[in-house]
Amino acid sequence: MTVFFIGAGPGDPELITVKGQRLIRRCPVILYAGSLVPIAVLAGNQAERIVNTADLDLDTIVRLLADAHAQGQDVARVHSGDPSLFGAIGEQIRRLRARGIPYEIVPGVTAASACAAALGCELTLPGVSQTLILTRYATRTVMPQGEALAELASHRATMAIHLGVRHLARIVEELRPHYGDDCPVAVVYRASWPDQERITGTLADIAVKIARTDIERTALVIVGRVLAAEGFADSFLYAPAP
Repeated sequence: MTVFFIGAGPGDPELITVKGQRLIRRCPVILYAGSLVPIAVLAGNQAERIVNTADLDLDTIVRLLADAHAQGQDVARVHSGDPSLFGAIGEQIRRLRARGIPYEIVPGVTAASACAAALGCELTLPGVSQTLILTRYATRTVMPQGEALAELASHRATMAIHLGVRHLARIVEELRPHYGDDCPVAVVYRASWPDQERITGTLADIAVKIARTDIERTALVIVGRVLAAEGFADSFLYAPAP
């Protein structure tokens, strides 16, 4: 019996991997994060048991995984996006290891990738930014030394900020000294879902624009000069041979 941590992707049911879809259709037990994973991702399953874990605590989830293991059943543990990014799988894995329960991670399309697709842009451009920082805004979770938002912003790389839209005004104040007021910003709400929204602006006005909406969660903040791609140099990838 194996617990498969499956990345469901950002929301569009067609953005799950072939492997992830195959496992969901095969596993007799499915545990999925219902607050972020649409039920359509589970289409075609023949599971004996399907559990929405949105309201369950860690001990209850691990107990369900252990029960399935005791019965010799594989489990599709379905997380949104890619489970290795802010997926809280580490604490589950530690408990599985302690119980000797095997597991496997199946990667998924990240929210940042879906946002780039929604914005129709590339997140790395020659001479602009060759680095993408994926981070989150710290509230209850304390950021490790050296990872405060202002410290990361000092690199002026493209940045994707999770779990921060409610604190956008504070984020802007921390970023402005490093990126400048005119730096492009995009907030993408529920990327790849049918109700997806894209709000673009600059560090000077994005907080005001978002304050006029109802967006308070399930949104990613993208910051960087790559969002204004006009006029930049081409890469060498497709340059004619010398």
